[in-house]
Amino acid sequence: MALTPEWTHRIEAWKEELPKHVYRPLGTVEMAGFTTLEQLSPQEALQRDFQPMPPGTKWGAKWEYGWFKGGLVLPEEAEGKRIALRVDVGGEGLVFVNGVAVGSRDRWHTEVTLTTSGVPGTRYDILVESYAGHGPRVSHAGPTPPDRETVPEPGPTQVTVGQTTFGIWEEEVYQLMIDVETLYRLRNSLDPESLRVAEIDQGLKDFTLIVDFELPREEMMATIREARERLRPLLECVNGSTMPIMFACGHAHLDVAWLWPLAETERKEARTLANQLALFQEYPDYKYVQSQPHLYQMVKRRYPDLYERLKQAVAAGNIIPEGGMWVEADTNIPSGESLIRQFLHGKRFFREEFGVESELLWMPDVFGYSAALPQIMRGCGIKYFASAKIFWNYNGGEPFPYNTFIWEGIDGSEVLAHLYKNYNSHTVPDLVIQHWKDRVQKDGISTRLMPFGWGDGGGGPDRNHLEFIRRERDLEGVPRVRLTSPIEFFKDQEKRGIPDARYVGELYFQAHRGTYTSQARIKRGNRKSELALREAEMWGVAARVLAGYAFPTQEIEDAWRSVLLNQFHDILPGSSIHRVYEEAEAAHRSVIETAERVANAAASQITREAQAMAIFNSLSWGRKALVTLPDGSRGAVGPSGEALPVQAVGDKVVVEVQVPSCGWTTLQLVDEGAEGLVEGGVTATDRVLENDLLRVEFNDRGEIVSILDKEAERELAAGVCNQFRMYKDVPSRFDAWDIDSMYERTPVELDEPASIEVVTAGPLVATLRITRRLHQSQMTQEVTLRRDSRRVDFHTVIDWQERHKLLKVAFPVDFHADEAIHEIQFGHIRRPTHRSRPFDADRFEVVNHKWTALAEENRGFAVLNDCKYGVNVSGNSINLTLLKSALAPDMTADRGRQEFTYAFYAWNGSFAESGIVREAYELNVPVRTAPGAAGEQSLFSVDAPNVIVETVKPAGDG
Repeated sequence: MALTPEWTHRIEAWKEELPKHVYRPLGTVEMAGFTTLEQLSPQEALQRDFQPMPPGTKWGAKWEYGWFKGGLVLPEEAEGKRIALRVDVGGEGLVFVNGVAVGSRDRWHTEVTLTTSGVPGTRYDILVESYAGHGPRVSHAGPTPPDRETVPEPGPTQVTVGQTTFGIWEEEVYQLMIDVETLYRLRNSLDPESLRVAEIDQGLKDFTLIVDFELPREEMMATIREARERLRPLLECVNGSTMPIMFACGHAHLDVAWLWPLAETERKEARTLANQLALFQEYPDYKYVQSQPHLYQMVKRRYPDLYERLKQAVAAGNIIPEGGMWVEADTNIPSGESLIRQFLHGKRFFREEFGVESELLWMPDVFGYSAALPQIMRGCGIKYFASAKIFWNYNGGEPFPYNTFIWEGIDGSEVLAHLYKNYNSHTVPDLVIQHWKDRVQKDGISTRLMPFGWGDGGGGPDRNHLEFIRRERDLEGVPRVRLTSPIEFFKDQEKRGIPDARYVGELYFQAHRGTYTSQARIKRGNRKSELALREAEMWGVAARVLAGYAFPTQEIEDAWRSVLLNQFHDILPGSSIHRVYEEAEAAHRSVIETAERVANAAASQITREAQAMAIFNSLSWGRKALVTLPDGSRGAVGPSGEALPVQAVGDKVVVEVQVPSCGWTTLQLVDEGAEGLVEGGVTATDRVLENDLLRVEFNDRGEIVSILDKEAERELAAGVCNQFRMYKDVPSRFDAWDIDSMYERTPVELDEPASIEVVTAGPLVATLRITRRLHQSQMTQEVTLRRDSRRVDFHTVIDWQERHKLLKVAFPVDFHADEAIHEIQFGHIRRPTHRSRPFDADRFEVVNHKWTALAEENRGFAVLNDCKYGVNVSGNSINLTLLKSALAPDMTADRGRQEFTYAFYAWNGSFAESGIVREAYELNVPVRTAPGAAGEQSLFSVDAPNVIVETVKPAGDG
C-alpha cells in the first residue's frame, strides 16, 4: 500500500536532516583580497596588495572582479578524512588550491575537495577569482510599469563576503543521502500498487527507525552504516530485458555571451572545466561533452595550465571534443558560407588540437534550424545532428513528431538527427524516467540521448549527478543509464536500425521569432562583414595569382573567426546585454575595415597608374552598374573607346558601365560627359517615379498607391504599398526573443504627412527623398528607380526612439499564391501565406535572407533587403520586419541611428527566369572601384544562370 501521510512526513523529515550532517567544519579561513576591472592571471594577481576582507565586507562594482587569498593547515582531526573547502567570498569564483584550479563556487557547486585522505599538518594555500555580477538578471518581459518610461540600466552590484571554512566531508552520510533520495524518487515514479514500491517503502520506513541523529557522532555513524546495509538490496535489484537505455554524457551548456560579456565567459569556462577535471579523478568512466572550439581557445589563451590538463583529459577519453562548429551558432541568419566556415574552423581546431574528426553538429539551444543545414553538414563531413530546443514551444503549437529521424534538406541531403528533452537535465530517477516517457516517438526507438549537468552559465555536472548514475546503471524501474559519448549513441542507433521517420525541410522553432529582428545593427554588421570578407578573398586571390600579392591569410582568418564568434546564438539573434553589443559592433567594424583594406590593396596590385578607373564585379554574371566618377571627371570612355552615358547627381557625376562576370573593366576618365546617349530614361516628380517598365505613384505620406507594370499593362498594387505599420510589442515571456501572435491587434497610428522632394531625375536614375515622422522616430528615405529596371530601392535612415514597438513595411499586391518563396542559405523554401492549420498559423513570423516573393505561373513580385531577416506574408501582402525595440535584457536595444535598404522587384515570366536571385545579390554586393587602369578581364563565368559562384577563397591548407 502507499505510504501513509504520517510515514511520508517522517521519511521526508529524515531526508531533510541528512544533508545537515554531511559537512562538519574544522576551522575558518581568513581571506584578504582586492578588486579590479583588469583581467589578471593568478600570477599577476598574487603580485598585488591584498587587504583583509572579513565576513560582512561588501564589494563588487559593475564589471568588477575580486581576488581573495587565504591559507589553512589540517589539524589532527583531519587524519584519514575527506576534507572539503567551502568558499564564500560573494559571487561566482574559480578556486585555486596550491596554484591549481580545482573547482568553482557558484549556485550549484558549493564545495571543493582538498583531499580524500587528510594528513595533519598539510598546508593549503587558497586563491579565488570571483565575479560579483553586473546588475539584476532581466530576461523576462511583460509590460513596462506605467510610472516608468523605461527599465533602468543595471547599477553596481554589491555582494557580501561570507565565512570560508574547511571541514570533514562525511562520505557515508553523503552516500546514504543519495541512496535515500534515489529510492524515494523512484518509488514516487512507479505503480504504487507494485511489489517494488512496497519493498522500497518498507526499506525507507526502516531507514528512519535505524538512523538516530541524536546519538553521539560515532554511534550515529554506526546507524548510518546500518541504514545503508538495509537499503543495499533495494539498490541491487535489476531490470528485465526490455528496459530502454539512456546514453548519458556530462554537459555544461555555456552561452558564449548572454547576460554576461565575453570576458566573463572565459572565467565561466575555466570554473566549469576545473569542476569536471576534479570529477574525473573520482569517476574515471565519466565522459563530458565540450563543444565550441572558441571556448577551448579562450582557456588556451587565458589559463594555459588548465588547458594542458584539459588535453590530458581528452587523451584519456574523459572530455569529448565534439560539436562541429566554431560556436553553437544561430542557423537562421548567417549566410551559407558562414555556416561552412563555422564547420571548417571548428573541425580544423578539433583535428589539430586533439586529433579528433568531428562528426556531430551539437546545437542544444539554437532557435530553429535552417533547411539548408543537412546539405552543408554533409558537405563538411558531419553525419549527425543533436538538439533539444524544438520541444520548448511554451506558447503552444503543433508538437514536433519525432525524436530520432532522418532529416532531409532542400537538396535531398540527409543526416541522422536526434532531439533530446533538455540540455540542463538532472540524473535523479524520476527525471530519467520522465525523460523516457516524454518521447514523442513511441514506436521504433529503444534509446535516448541524455546530456546532464548545470548549464546556460556553465558549471556542469557535480558529484550528485554521477552518484545517481552509479545507482542507475541497471536499477529496477529506471531506464538503464550508460555513460558514453553522443557519437556512440548515433553509431548504436545505426546498428539497431534507423527508425522509419523522416522530416523534410526546416526545423522551425515555434517561439523566439523576435530574434530575426532584435538588435538590428548587429544583423547589419553581420551581413556587411560576410560580404566584405567575400570581396577581400575574391580580389585577394585574384591579385595573388595574377600579380604575386601576399595574401594576408592569418589576418583574414582572424576576421572570419570574429564574425563566427558573433554568430553565437545569443549574440547575433539579439538576446544579450548591452555590453555584448558594444563589443560585437566594434568587432564588425574592425572586420569590415580589415576586409576593405585587403580588397583595396589587392585591387591596387591589379591596376596600373593611369587617368582611369577600374570597376570590379565579384558576381558571377555581367552586370550594368552605376558608378560615381572621381571629383573633376565629367565623363568616361569604355574599354572599346565608346563614350558612356552619364548623369549629374548634385555635384557628382554617375556613369553607367557594363562589368564582366567575376572580373573588371576600365574607364578612361575625361573632362566632358556624353549627353543624350540614353533613350527614354527615368522621370520623377514629387509624386511619381517612372521609366519604360514601371510607373510608381506616391501619396502625401510617401506611401505607394500605384505600381503600374507598363509592359504587362497591369496594376500591381492591391492596397497601399511601402506602408509602415507599427505595433505595440510587449511579449508575455521573453522580450528580445519573442513576437507574440496578437501583436497585429495593437497597431500604433502613423498618420503624419511626409515631405517629398526630387533629388535627381535624369536619363540614368531618378530619386525621391521622403522625410516623415514615425511615432517618436524620424525617418528619411531615398527611393530610387534606374532606367531599364523593374526594381525600386528604398534606402532608409531612421532615428529610432521607440520602446516596445515593432515596425514593419507592407507591400499588399495583386498576386495570389498559397505559398510565399523565401530565400535561405544556398536556395529557397516555400511557406504558407495562410493560417489554415496550426503549423501554418504558428509560422506567423519567419526568416528570409535577401528576398521573399509571391509568384504566379507567369509573373511575380518580391521584396528584397540588404540586412533584414524577419518577414511575414499574409495573403497577398509581403510584410518585411524592420525594427523591434525590446527593453530586456538590453534596455537601450536599437535606439539611435538605423540604416538599411529594401526594394521591390516585379517580373513577368516564370520564377525560374525571374532574375530575382541576381537582383538581390546586386542590391547587396555593389561593384567596387580602384584608381588606375587594369584593362578588362573575367576570371570566372558560369553557363547556367541558376549556378552562382558564391565564394572564391585561398586553399584552406595554404
